[in-house]
Amino acid sequence: MKNKSNNITRTILLVFSSLLLMASQAKADLVNGTIKTKVIGQGQAVIMIPGLTCDGSVWDETIAAMGSNYEYHVMTLPGFAGNAPLADVEAGFFKQVEAMVLDYIDKNNIEKPIIIGHSLGGFMALNIAIKRPNLPSKLVIVDSLPYLTSIQMPQAQNAEQAKQMAQQMKAMVIASGTQPRASKVAYQKQMLQSMILDAKKIDIAAGWGADSDSPTVAQSMYEMYTTDIREDLAKIKVPTLVLGAWVAYQPYGNTRESTLALYKGQYEKHPNVTVDMTDIGNHFIMWDDPEFFYGWLKKFL
Repeated sequence: MKNKSNNITRTILLVFSSLLLMASQAKADLVNGTIKTKVIGQGQAVIMIPGLTCDGSVWDETIAAMGSNYEYHVMTLPGFAGNAPLADVEAGFFKQVEAMVLDYIDKNNIEKPIIIGHSLGGFMALNIAIKRPNLPSKLVIVDSLPYLTSIQMPQAQNAEQAKQMAQQMKAMVIASGTQPRASKVAYQKQMLQSMILDAKKIDIAAGWGADSDSPTVAQSMYEMYTTDIREDLAKIKVPTLVLGAWVAYQPYGNTRESTLALYKGQYEKHPNVTVDMTDIGNHFIMWDDPEFFYGWLKKFL
């Protein structure tokens, strides 16, 4: 089970998200602090948060599929995909960026937005709904878990061991930032083979990863490894859709049933959650299995 769990969640921390088709329809490019935001369309507000190292354009096809009845606020987070990093990321990536997202929503008078987050973006969306339970109307969480350490680092016997292991991982990620860009791209492509089916999409995501700030990637991963929000999910008031992936790990003995049970176990404290698994896609479900993903979005929203 240890190997199965490691393989299931290996992708969740090396994550990317994107928007490619509708940039020409964007109303404006806005900058709020170090979050880069693009606003598209009119209607019900949708906050779209990409994953680790990703550009907001990972959501382009999703926006095209969801249609014109929404106002999409598509974010690229600080330090990812060439966006400027936080001035002091060591002060806390999630604390600072979540505050920026909330400030953006408040200043723009966005009422009851739907929040969609992929991987790291899903973890952030959950945190926002925990802190401000009355803020969103619904959440869509794409292949993300509220506590990675219990599956990614099952050998950690206590919180102190988890922190030590996460610190080692953090140091390795920071050190990798000294490599030439070509080496970074090659490494990203290798890692993404089990996360994305389409080779062209792998190339896009690899570029985002290579252009991301290594200290930002390291700090955000460290915080995810050392933060457990499973109990806090009880504070979330709004309907939440969680979509997971399992097929990439079938060779290691994982099944749809075992992975679904793992996800449901992590979300058991959430009072109003629906969990389902793609049978085709890998970590980037919105790219790999659009029929499944868009079908669930239309039904849930």
